[in-house]
Amino acid sequence: MPYVNIKITREGATTEQKAELIHGVTELLRTVLGKNPQTTVVVIDEVETDNWGIGGESVTLRRQRGQ
Repeated sequence: MPYVNIKITREGATTEQKAELIHGVTELLRTVLGKNPQTTVVVIDEVETDNWGIGGESVTLRRQRGQ
């Protein structure tokens, strides 16, 4: 039973976009590894940019500076 955890920043991914991610990852596992879609679990975690760090600082600060 594959378990896939997708983490994205919370910036307005739509319900439709998340559904497409879930479907696409499930199909990729079926196509590439022959995994059963009925037992494939996909979880999407949305993280606030204040809680996501790159290079020692939050994404919020990086984006404020235009990086």
